[in-house]
Amino acid sequence: MKAYRGKDDKIRIFRPDRNMERMNVSAMRSELPIFDGEELTKCICRLIQIDQEWVPHSMSSSLYIRPTMIGIDPTLGVSSSDNALLFVILCPVGPYFPGGFKPVSLLADPRFTRAWPGGCGDRKMGSNYAPTIRVQAEALGLGLQQVLWLFGDDHQLTEVGTMNIFVLTLNEKGEKVLVTPPLDGLILPGITRQSIIELAQEWGEFAVEERKITMPEVQQLLHEKRLLELFGAGTACVVCPVSSILYQGQTLKIPTMAHKLPVHQRILKTLTDIQYGEVDHPWALRIDQA
Repeated sequence: MKAYRGKDDKIRIFRPDRNMERMNVSAMRSELPIFDGEELTKCICRLIQIDQEWVPHSMSSSLYIRPTMIGIDPTLGVSSSDNALLFVILCPVGPYFPGGFKPVSLLADPRFTRAWPGGCGDRKMGSNYAPTIRVQAEALGLGLQQVLWLFGDDHQLTEVGTMNIFVLTLNEKGEKVLVTPPLDGLILPGITRQSIIELAQEWGEFAVEERKITMPEVQQLLHEKRLLELFGAGTACVVCPVSSILYQGQTLKIPTMAHKLPVHQRILKTLTDIQYGEVDHPWALRIDQA
């Protein structure tokens, strides 16, 4: 998660309770001890108060917060640990798009899989990231920015890089529908993902569907001009629009940026306004009130 300094010079963190819940679930999957999320949140807020000058005085930058837990038994065996170390790393980060808000291009290669049923793709664990590094390097070598992770013989969309994915479509009645893959064990239950779903449901302007979506469906939607926007969502970028996908030798052009009032930009503004305290919202916790 991140800490944000607003125009009022107050520092806020975004939905720490949800982050603590997710970390405890991940700890249980690793046979590590669970902890009191409220107490860790208080500790993190106190740490940020001590190191508050590391929180950038900018509404385009933030302080990355990485709580981490590892087993520390003095053994080389592969087994559960009787001892664990819980620590927090802080690091100031600049804007995700230093050159301006620009869409990214994706590599969708069905030869590679990020997660599988019965694994831990829905947990925040280091083992989810190591297998992605080589494929990300391959994407960069092709002049692309990120990897669109697929799964199964039907090439289901799962995640974009380390982000959840959303597709804004028109159904057969011409009504807008925001589609995102379900929490079926293959994807991380992102805090930004959940926030977007809740915002969209609160707005009530289009339906939200948590369901499987495949690359053949994406191709069909593009052919029928019913795919409006495709974007990633996560802590690092909040929202990341997609302009193209290289899939089985074909570059699919995505019209994400072709609309006057794109949904992804409205989502981005709404969430960043909450994070930087432009609007009061229970999702943003001021560190001096923890």
